[in-house]
Amino acid sequence: MTLSDYLIIIAVVVVAIFVVLYFLNKKNMGKMIQAQEFIEQNKTTMQIFVIDKKMEKPTPSNMTKNIYEQLPKSVKMRKMPIVKAKVGPQIVNLMCDKSVYSVIPVKKSIKVELAGIYIVKIHGMNLADKKKKTFSEKVSLKMDGALQNQNKK
Repeated sequence: MTLSDYLIIIAVVVVAIFVVLYFLNKKNMGKMIQAQEFIEQNKTTMQIFVIDKKMEKPTPSNMTKNIYEQLPKSVKMRKMPIVKAKVGPQIVNLMCDKSVYSVIPVKKSIKVELAGIYIVKIHGMNLADKKKKTFSEKVSLKMDGALQNQNKK
C-alpha cells in the first residue's frame, strides 16, 4: 500500500465519524427541544427558602428513589448543582442550571420558577450583581469606579 492509499482510508474514516456525530447531534437536539418545551409548559412560580446548595453526584439519599431511577447513567456519574430548600411545608432537594446555581443565596427566601424539581429561573433579583465575579472583573469594576470619581471632581 502506498501513502495515498493510507490517506484515502483515513479520509473515509474521518468523514464517517463526522456523519455519525452529525446524526447523533441532530437526535440530541430534538430531545433537548422537547425537554425545553416540557419545562416551559410545566413551570410554576413559587416561594422557596434555600437551606443549602452543593455540587454533588445524585444519589438515592439526596434524590427521591423514583427520580433517581429515571436519571440517565451519564447524569448519575457526574456532579450536579443540587439545592436543598423548603418548599411549602416540606424540605426537598432541587436541581438547577449552573448559571442559576451561582446566584442562589443561601439561608434566604426567594421566588423561583419550578418545573417539577428543576429550578428554571429566579425572580426579583438583579442577577448581574449577584453573580460571582473573577478577580479581573473585580479589579476592572474598581478601576471604572475610580475613573468615574476622578471625572466628577
